[in-house]
Amino acid sequence: MNSLPQQNKPNKNPLQDWWRKNQRQLRNLAFGLNVFFGVIRKFFLLIVAFGLLAGALCLGIGTGYFAYLVSDTEAPSKEELAKEINDYDEVSKIIYSDGGNIATISSDLIRTSVSSENISDYLKKAIISTEDENFETHNGVVPKALARAVISDITGLGGSSGGSTLTQQLVKQQILSSETTFKRKATEILLAIRVDKFFSKDEIITSYLNVSPFGRNNKGQNIAGVEEAAKGIFGTTAKDLTLAQAAFIAGLPQSPIIYSPYAGDGSLKENLSAGLNRKDIVLFSMYREKAITKEEYEAAKAEDLTTQFLPQAKAAQSTRGFLYYTVQKQAINILMTRDYTADGLSAEDVSGDDDVYNQYYEQAQRELQRNGYTVTTTIDSSIQGALDEAVANYGYMLDDGRGSYVENGGVLMDNHTGRIYGFIGGRDFNTSQNNHAFDTKRPPGSTIKPVLNYGPAVDIGLIGTQTMLSNFQTFYKEEPETEIWNAGTPPDSTFRSASNALANSINVPAYHLYQALMAKTDPATYMEKMQYDVNSDEWHNESSTLGQMDVTVYDQTKGFATLANGGVYNSGYMIDSIKDYDGNVIYQHEASPVEVYSKSAASIMNYMMRNVYQSGTGTTAHNTLDSLNSTLANADWVGKTGTSTDNKDFWFIASTPGITFSSWIGYDDGTSMARGNSSANQQYWAYVMNRVYQANQDIFEAGTKFELDPEVVAVEVSNFTGEKIANFQYDGKDYVTPGSKVTSYYAKGFTAPTTTYEFAIGGKASDYTTAWKDKLQLVKPIVTPPAATTPSTTTPSSSEEKKEEEKDKEEEKDKEETPAAGDANANPPAAPTNP
Repeated sequence: MNSLPQQNKPNKNPLQDWWRKNQRQLRNLAFGLNVFFGVIRKFFLLIVAFGLLAGALCLGIGTGYFAYLVSDTEAPSKEELAKEINDYDEVSKIIYSDGGNIATISSDLIRTSVSSENISDYLKKAIISTEDENFETHNGVVPKALARAVISDITGLGGSSGGSTLTQQLVKQQILSSETTFKRKATEILLAIRVDKFFSKDEIITSYLNVSPFGRNNKGQNIAGVEEAAKGIFGTTAKDLTLAQAAFIAGLPQSPIIYSPYAGDGSLKENLSAGLNRKDIVLFSMYREKAITKEEYEAAKAEDLTTQFLPQAKAAQSTRGFLYYTVQKQAINILMTRDYTADGLSAEDVSGDDDVYNQYYEQAQRELQRNGYTVTTTIDSSIQGALDEAVANYGYMLDDGRGSYVENGGVLMDNHTGRIYGFIGGRDFNTSQNNHAFDTKRPPGSTIKPVLNYGPAVDIGLIGTQTMLSNFQTFYKEEPETEIWNAGTPPDSTFRSASNALANSINVPAYHLYQALMAKTDPATYMEKMQYDVNSDEWHNESSTLGQMDVTVYDQTKGFATLANGGVYNSGYMIDSIKDYDGNVIYQHEASPVEVYSKSAASIMNYMMRNVYQSGTGTTAHNTLDSLNSTLANADWVGKTGTSTDNKDFWFIASTPGITFSSWIGYDDGTSMARGNSSANQQYWAYVMNRVYQANQDIFEAGTKFELDPEVVAVEVSNFTGEKIANFQYDGKDYVTPGSKVTSYYAKGFTAPTTTYEFAIGGKASDYTTAWKDKLQLVKPIVTPPAATTPSTTTPSSSEEKKEEEKDKEEEKDKEETPAAGDANANPPAAPTNP
């Protein structure tokens, strides 16, 4: 019997079999993982240890740095803090140069403080829920939020992350510092902790709600404190605000002007969405923080506040005027400059960032309003009184029968120092608050020519007083179809001396001179030295010398004062000093003179501008003043008239050796005036100056004359060419320069060229053909003798020729001395700007 082969029995545990086969590898894997995770764990612990050490180090360094920053900050007492955070002010004041009082300085904010029980709980909860949800538990600062804000500030990541508690915001608003940024923040933290220590939470929130700004009311006034916000927006009290009203007001401090429902004149804004959306955010914050129920939240959100805003109302007129607000503005600017300079910032840094500018402005404003400062001005009380009386008594002379004011601006400045004795801001502050002396910018017309064109041209030796300028037909380069005219009339196809063209304010010669000047130098450098508030590009246009840019009366006054001061610029100033409550000087004006024109060039310009007053376009001012006060009229006045396009602006600016006074007139809306207003402005100028003379004669230095500087170069030239008399050649023949001998004055180091056929600035070939036509016939050419003959000069051989020459000389002399009529800068055509 055959036996069957034996079969293998199946494995009953495959996993066990797999384990038996792979056991060694699995043990190796487990060991490797154990080692790996052990290393990771130790590495993690090492990182944590280093982190803790680094954190401790940073904390130590941070604490030490914080201690360093506040080491010289004296911790105020509770009483001092109470005074600061509750806005107890020491009244500052503005005084005249002789110590007489002008006005006290107080906040323009309308504010009414109320006690805690007179503030709605809704309002307190709304502010806390929105601005500082941890207010009830922190000790004045929240380290986590503060760290987040610092990291954001350092890295620039995460945007504006905040970090300030309500207590810090109160400190920041009420206790100001001019220290650097980090030090200010450190001081803020220190003081916030101290405020939290001394005062209850209710006292802190009450103070915050009483001092914070809340935008504008229905009269357009700036308001602070919740009582004024409730009264000025909803016509109720802070105690009786509804939930929706409270939420709206609580949203205002973050950006008061943006969220305010009112514009600057008290009218309701067309778009109220910003403030209403902000109100909804506040309500949601209250609901999220469980300060209100869901039902209250939804009901308040649905409430239509637009029907509850008060209608526009009219505020009572202020008794303050141009002087008060101008001095206050300049004092704030002085304090601002001191503060941001101490913080290492420049004027460009501040002006280029609205938030930074507003921060420094508000800081300086509060300091001025609260610290009991005395601001001593340069304003002479008797002179300012005379100016005010002159405006009131003679302003009617400016009106041209239209039933509305022709406005006026004027500045009276000391030439030697830049001191402002007084000014005219406008005809009536209650009618128009535009400050036409310092803030309003208008085209200066021909009054820009001496400082921008003729002055620099003399300074670099481009011209002397008798240099000839073309007054032939001329077109703007950029617009060939636009012809340049003079005083509404076309040019007269002659050449004019520089002195004659300036005295009679002729546009075409000034245009040609300016093009030649820009080819030699940059006139903007002169204007920048005198700190004209004009963009540099405005000085590079074809029409710049015709006054097509916008300037202030103050700008023009200091420009002419610079020429009257021998070419040395002194910045105009109205504030001599600022002292604190204890009499310590915190600001003192210091002169910083800058030479703009050489002394010789400035004296030549005064010599030329004397003709404007005596025989040119300014004779109305001279004649009127002579009828009022011959002594003052005979003082050595030098100046310039100016008229802008379409008679929208009339100017007259004149200087004695002591002072400069500028008068501008025009409508605020730019309406054209009657041509006669140019003469009216000069008559008005004379009446004003006469009135000032009665108040203070000494400032004019009426017994002193402008003298040509000893270094001025006097050159004998022809009154026909404005160049030295000499032989010259034309068309292959030699000629002697025609014309009478006159003296031309040049700045130090320069002289007149010798005569050539093409002798005038701006002259074209056709112009010279016209000019020389008769001259070449009347002047006998010098015949060159044969080589063997002794050279000689041929003279006219007959008595008839001699008579013709004498007649020609007399005609040229008469032409030179006869002024053209009218101010040449009336109605200059609009000019294109250079690319």
